[in-house]
Amino acid sequence: MKRPAILFGLTFLLSSAAVAQPGFDQLALTPPMGWNSWNTFRLKIDEKLVRETADLFVSKGLKAAGYEYVVIDDGWQIDRDLNGTIIANPEKFPSGIKALADYIHAQGLKFGIYSDAGTMTCGKFPGSLGHEYQDARTYASWGVDYLKYDWCYTGNQSAPDSYALMKAALVKAGRPIVFSICEWGLSKPWEWAPRVGNLWRTTFDIRPCWECGQKVIVNGEQVENHLGFTKILDRQVGLESYAGPGHWNDPDMLEVGNGEMTHDENVAHFSLWCILAAPLMLGNDIRTMSDDVLAIVTNRELIAVNQDPLGRQGRKVRDDGDFEVWSRELHDGTRAVLLFNRSEKPAEIRFTWSEVGLPLNLKFQVRDLWAKQDQGTFAGSYAASVQPHGVVVVKVF
Repeated sequence: MKRPAILFGLTFLLSSAAVAQPGFDQLALTPPMGWNSWNTFRLKIDEKLVRETADLFVSKGLKAAGYEYVVIDDGWQIDRDLNGTIIANPEKFPSGIKALADYIHAQGLKFGIYSDAGTMTCGKFPGSLGHEYQDARTYASWGVDYLKYDWCYTGNQSAPDSYALMKAALVKAGRPIVFSICEWGLSKPWEWAPRVGNLWRTTFDIRPCWECGQKVIVNGEQVENHLGFTKILDRQVGLESYAGPGHWNDPDMLEVGNGEMTHDENVAHFSLWCILAAPLMLGNDIRTMSDDVLAIVTNRELIAVNQDPLGRQGRKVRDDGDFEVWSRELHDGTRAVLLFNRSEKPAEIRFTWSEVGLPLNLKFQVRDLWAKQDQGTFAGSYAASVQPHGVVVVKVF
């Protein structure tokens, strides 16, 4: 998407001003962790659901594992008053949004909300176009900590400038708010969004399946939407250089515990998002989450990989068709390595030290992060049997 130089200058100036504000440069130094209502509930959200979810963050150990943002997606708003101030649906949120934010803060958690850069949200509720500064002030007064900003009903707007405008409004409002850019990767946001937001969607929406897709028309072009997690994974290759502390590629929210994915597929999905340094935003119903799913999303050793302070996104280092090797450098010089089997049969996958950036002539210890067991000391390489649609994730140190 080409933009006039004056608009590029506007984007640069607004984003530069945002970075300079106290508190904003300390946001999302590791990928945000939390929960978002959209994947499971769509527009059917209310105050009771959100309060119960916040309570369960504490009682189920999600907060202790690092999850902190409770984010309500589309459907909380209903209209604007005569002064243009956004109004929450009083039937869904009778206590109001500030009271809900206060309740979540009282649990030691953070609160997130949703809006859209266009005239309407994707659910056809009021968007923020023309009300950016007003909405930002409202969110700050409510105690919002995280804003997901969508891209429906935007016509011929410039994405870089629309998002830079809202970022400037958030800065002016004075409350540091994590800014989640949900532009679906249409204008290659990884090229401009690091100067504007804390995370940016790299693809269209995820669905709870291994490999699915649906063709839709966007701006006169046929594209694939509602993607299974493996199709989204494939679109992350080559984007690793754009991510780092405070700015992350976002392959969309987790579908672990949703749909018909198997245990091994759920483990693979979660593990790959950890290797990718992706935001870990749960998208399931916390109230009915099984112990099996809870164990997956609270694996402390995988979460430590995701939250590693170096902030270096993992990359695919080998692709043998159905068999892949991914590696991520960690802050202490060690490596997290993921062996991925896309096939329908178990397979042994081997990698060498040199493939993951380690000296080939040295011996290293290997720890299996799902078995939570040290595997011993190895020279030159390591191999493991990987289940169909499964992963093995090890730390080499």
